[in-house]
Amino acid sequence: MKTEILPAEDPSTLRRAATALREGEPVALPTETVYGLAANALDARACARIFEAKERPLSDPLIVHLPGLEWLERVAVANATAIRLAGIFWPGPLTLVLPRQPIIPDIVTAGQETVAVRLSAHPVFRQIALNTGTPLAAPSANRFGRISPTTAEHVRAELDGRIGLIVDGGPCAHGIESTIVLVADDGLRILRPGPISAEDLAAVAPLHGAEAADDVVVPGSLKSHYAPRTPLDIESEPAPHPKDGLLAWSPVALAGFGAVEVLSATGDPREVAANLYAAMRRLDAAGLRRIVALPGPETGLGAAIMERLRKAAARG
Repeated sequence: MKTEILPAEDPSTLRRAATALREGEPVALPTETVYGLAANALDARACARIFEAKERPLSDPLIVHLPGLEWLERVAVANATAIRLAGIFWPGPLTLVLPRQPIIPDIVTAGQETVAVRLSAHPVFRQIALNTGTPLAAPSANRFGRISPTTAEHVRAELDGRIGLIVDGGPCAHGIESTIVLVADDGLRILRPGPISAEDLAAVAPLHGAEAADDVVVPGSLKSHYAPRTPLDIESEPAPHPKDGLLAWSPVALAGFGAVEVLSATGDPREVAANLYAAMRRLDAAGLRRIVALPGPETGLGAAIMERLRKAAARG
């Protein structure tokens, strides 16, 4: 299969993407978080092609991206808290885990009675979803467990020959995946940290420990995920080595590494998140013995970044 990258600025690209999606073909699309591999979320056979292209286990559920807010109660059972969260944070990088409606196929939820839903803020994704006329299941457009893509070329490197079309909408703004929250009657449980922080959510509803939701499986919940092929370690005081690469949140006075990636000139967590996966990919391609990541703050967006680094560092 030939994989094409077409510019989002061309209206014919958006029409072609919507046509392919309506015909059951998966298409890689930009979102504000990372690039997603989209398919019609109401078509089980189309969603099966996502799992095939990504080599994703069927036990790992998909996030359903809505064409508009009016779809929320068509795909999920939304309580007052869910509706309030949607009103505050949508469109945006917040995924709500709610009881599913029968319209959602089992393959999307991995057989669970809950469904993960969100409304993307990316104008290209939203327009294609509207043109398609159905919710779109769209996990990250990479091989399963690997570094998520934040540019169209990253998608090509992962899925060339496996899908027909990549819509190039430029680099992703946030650079890490959405926050996933289980919405319960007694409050919220963060199942995956992301751009919407615990502090943001606590201002809306009570937060409880994620351990109370151990029976709910969500994307990115495996111990090892978002991982480069090169071994990655997190160290506060690494010993420089010419065969090691350094991943730093801000400029540091450390010499002797074979390659260095500085994620932000000022240590701004938003820049760190936006640049994280692209920098990991460059270090992964540099032929290094290992990658050493310096730790950062564990508050706000920093908590989500550190969660991604820990999963990238996990072995197996």
